Amino acid sequence: MNLMDVNTLFPTDAKCRELMTRLRFPEGPRCLRCKGSVVELETEKQLFYCKDCDYQFSVTAGTVFNDSHLPLATWFAATLLLCEAKKGMSACQIQRTLGIGGYKTAWYLCHRIRHAMAQTDKPMLDGKVEMDVTYVGGKTLGKGRAYGMENKEVVVGIRKRNGDLRFFHAHDAKGGTLAKYIRENISEDVEVIFTDDASANDAAMRKAKRTNHKKINHSSGVYVMGDTHTNTVESAFSLLKRGIVGTWHRVSAKHLPAYLEEMEFRFNRRNRSDLFVDTLRHMVMAPALTFEKLTANT
Repeated sequence: MNLMDVNTLFPTDAKCRELMTRLRFPEGPRCLRCKGSVVELETEKQLFYCKDCDYQFSVTAGTVFNDSHLPLATWFAATLLLCEAKKGMSACQIQRTLGIGGYKTAWYLCHRIRHAMAQTDKPMLDGKVEMDVTYVGGKTLGKGRAYGMENKEVVVGIRKRNGDLRFFHAHDAKGGTLAKYIRENISEDVEVIFTDDASANDAAMRKAKRTNHKKINHSSGVYVMGDTHTNTVESAFSLLKRGIVGTWHRVSAKHLPAYLEEMEFRFNRRNRSDLFVDTLRHMVMAPALTFEKLTANT
């Protein structure tokens, strides 16, 4: 699916709603309140009506599309652009490309799509898994917080070789923090966990009670020894940093998790031919995200 296909197949709200209805109600529309049968009213917005509880709703009700004044065709085009941009696409670029009136509208649109991308099942990783930590943001150079990295944010990456990726915005890179991510994301039956030789990784393995651990001695200038390396997860870090530096340019600590979710979602589905439709499926199933909640101080 490319942008020309989207514009040709879904040029109107009616065409967009037809696809959204099939994705949200694969077995036919049901009442959002009582799950009873509904009839479609002959209205411009294709409303559904439940006689049992006297309730009217549209296919966008309670989803990330809720209360949006943008044409659904614009939503579809923006979704396609975010899906297919390997390093992401900025709200400014979305605004210019799609002719959206204001930057705030485009920014809110992109964040609602990211919000839907975050609503995914994440099975435990097994097989051969790599874990590493990187630092993003700020302008101070160095290898850790002790080297003047106070202005940078910690990102933990876990990636199964030939499999899924996980990104997390962490408070620190200490052993206890890393152990938490290991327990929550890596199966106890994992074949092996590869890390570098940072002392926090040894502490993390002890706390998580994992013994199948192999290290590559980066501190000695060794980066590959047989199949022991962390190059797989580091390549994902490289893609993330190119997105931050070259596409988004500036990402706040508050919204960093949303950008990590977007990068992770797209990366894990990069070989799927139904990436666009799968993203829309998440969007019609995800709960609404209000602007007040998005911008609230946390």
